[in-house]
Amino acid sequence: MRAALPGVMALAGPACTARDNDASFSVLTDDDAIEFAAIADRILPTTDTPGAREAGVIHFIDQAFAGLMQDLYAQSVSDLATFQAGVGEAFPGKTRFSELNDAQQDRYLEAQDASSFFQLLHRMTIYGFFGMQSYGGNRDQVGWQLLGFEPRHAWQAPFGHYDDPALQGEPGGD
Repeated sequence: MRAALPGVMALAGPACTARDNDASFSVLTDDDAIEFAAIADRILPTTDTPGAREAGVIHFIDQAFAGLMQDLYAQSVSDLATFQAGVGEAFPGKTRFSELNDAQQDRYLEAQDASSFFQLLHRMTIYGFFGMQSYGGNRDQVGWQLLGFEPRHAWQAPFGHYDDPALQGEPGGD
């Protein structure tokens, strides 16, 4: 996957605007967005803490597919169709992942967790939930609050035994 920090940063502005305004999607169809969001919601579900839905992860995913990860979009939509076909096989009468109840969704995802499709969505969900708000997810910093992370403009290194020379002013301790 090409999504390194500079590329993810390029997603920042459009993704934040879309997330905050609940705007229409750039590349995802409404139906595909429902399914991608349902998967993300089971990866990081809403419990007594916010989940992927509250963090606006689907807008991060949409903007990633519209920009930096556009080369993966067509394959991901194709993989989603294959994923959905498996839903009907595993749960007769159902055709979409979003139609399943939470327990069925979890059971189905457990069977899919080694697939490259699931691995990609898992990674994108984590990025969208815990990344900087400017990347399009982490609405209201819910991911950071869950971790107890306090955003600051500057940080001081956590000095330890490996920093003893620096603390004592010895050579090589800069």
